Amino acid sequence: MTAAYRTELLEPEQTSPVILALPKGRILSECGPVLARAGIHPDAAVFDEDSRHLRFATDDPALDVVRVRPFDVATFVAFGAAQIGICGADVLMEFDYPEIYAPLDLGIGACRISIAEPAATAGADDARTWSRVRVATKYPTIARRHFAARGIQAEVVHLNGAMELAPGLGLARLIIDLVATGSTLKANGLVETEVIAHVTSRLIVNRTALKTRPEVIGGWIARFREALVVGQ
Repeated sequence: MTAAYRTELLEPEQTSPVILALPKGRILSECGPVLARAGIHPDAAVFDEDSRHLRFATDDPALDVVRVRPFDVATFVAFGAAQIGICGADVLMEFDYPEIYAPLDLGIGACRISIAEPAATAGADDARTWSRVRVATKYPTIARRHFAARGIQAEVVHLNGAMELAPGLGLARLIIDLVATGSTLKANGLVETEVIAHVTSRLIVNRTALKTRPEVIGGWIARFREALVVGQ
């Protein structure tokens, strides 16, 4: 049997390029140095937020890059549309996909998931006396889990943005959001009252891909691990 014929017998995913999912927005620029240290050099347009393209080639024909919304990175990897990705720990906490394995903390995109409320009313009463609270957030699972652990029922108003408006307009008493500097909270009259979790970005992989293509996927994990050592 010739080598060419053996290749034809392989499943399509065994010969197709590995797909790396990257998040749009704030973290994307921080991914660049990590990718470079891992020997990954995608088309420069991947870092151009104005580009309409979503899939990009790299200098390695065995690897392509897709650029999607941060929350969608985990979904693409969990369902096997991408085999590896870079994703914030906040997304992993929210979705908790069993199909995802997160072997490496890349140490980029540092921020925190925090509770905030209007500065004028912060601390006005003891939260330990609450039985229920209305919260505006894009993290409904995290919110319900956090307050349930304290015996408080969280009524979640699910917003994808502009959370800071919710308390002032009577939509919710509190917000739970991702905070980096806190400047947006301050500009809207809010203060952080509790940090739920500190967040950095992780390398994530699809568990099935790791089992069916262990040498290939394991090789990419090793390259990212080496990139972390080089970057120290």
